[in-house]
Amino acid sequence: MTNNGKSTLSYFTWAFIVTAIGLVLGGWLGWQSTGTLAGMASVFFICTVLAVLEISLSFDNAIVNANKLKDMTPVWQHRFLTWGIIIAVFGMRIVFPLLIVVIAAGIGPVDALVLAAREPQEYARIMNEAHLPIAAFGGTFLMMVGLTYFFNHEKEVHWIGFIEKHMARSATVKGIEIAFVLALILVFSNLLEGEASNTFVHAAVYGLLTFLAVEVVGGLLDASQKAMSEAAKGGLGAFIYLEVLDASFSFDGVIGAFALTQNLFVIAIGLGIGAMYVRSMTIMLVDKGTLAEYRYLEHGAFYAILILSVVMYCQTLVHIPEVITGLGGATLIGISLWSSIRHNRRERTLGDHAGNRVATQLGEKA
Repeated sequence: MTNNGKSTLSYFTWAFIVTAIGLVLGGWLGWQSTGTLAGMASVFFICTVLAVLEISLSFDNAIVNANKLKDMTPVWQHRFLTWGIIIAVFGMRIVFPLLIVVIAAGIGPVDALVLAAREPQEYARIMNEAHLPIAAFGGTFLMMVGLTYFFNHEKEVHWIGFIEKHMARSATVKGIEIAFVLALILVFSNLLEGEASNTFVHAAVYGLLTFLAVEVVGGLLDASQKAMSEAAKGGLGAFIYLEVLDASFSFDGVIGAFALTQNLFVIAIGLGIGAMYVRSMTIMLVDKGTLAEYRYLEHGAFYAILILSVVMYCQTLVHIPEVITGLGGATLIGISLWSSIRHNRRERTLGDHAGNRVATQLGEKA
């Protein structure tokens, strides 16, 4: 994708359309379930709040997606931004919560759907009980994503130098990020008691193994495509990686949404609207080359990912409102953007000074 001069608002056209359709559906659901204007307005409001929650929690997701997408071929970019968003909206916001209930309650998918429609309180209870293993799994996967970015001996651009330079140098020790995550798993498992401790360890190890499996499978798939054609790199392997990454980001939003409403369909509408804005932001970041222009923006996103992973671990011990998580991530990204702008201004000032010195020297020689 290349910058084609499109205005910023034009990237969000489909997001605006989905927002309008989603809010109308939300209002209709409110009217159907309560038969009152107050009920309709309440559901309408909840859908709006859920959309904002999803955007705030997933802005770092958009940046990481853009980082991966910029190296993918146009064909696979298009596939991720079409099929990938369908999987993200319908798979993670509807199918995933249903699967949790299917596994936790030992019932069929149809029964789970009926339970969501007729007994939303029982459905929400089962979802909340499944929060611990979900937080352990998702937190571990996201922690590996964040640490792998910083533990990279080839990484040359550093935002917070005294931290990142040490991490880059330490990356020569193979498996250091895995050792760090395993140590943290042991710490948190000791803070939990009985069956909860065992559940946390098992789910966290599965999260670690999933990350490693995705890395291996993704590398093999992309390597085989590259062998067939040099232009085919950044294909199916990268696509799978992004889908699992999006799933890990979605865990927190899906579980947190049940604090606002127990209606699965309202949750799907609200989070689906938010997911469309994340998609639009991803396209804009790739198309406009924003990551190259603002050099520390990626760093802010990956720090936000690390914080989110630690928050997910901490949520196995105490409840942390999703608003805090979202604001924390957004603040970090905002600071990294501000640092990038300052860096660009400083570089331009130095360039202007250097240009003036050269012009002065040439004038003196003349």
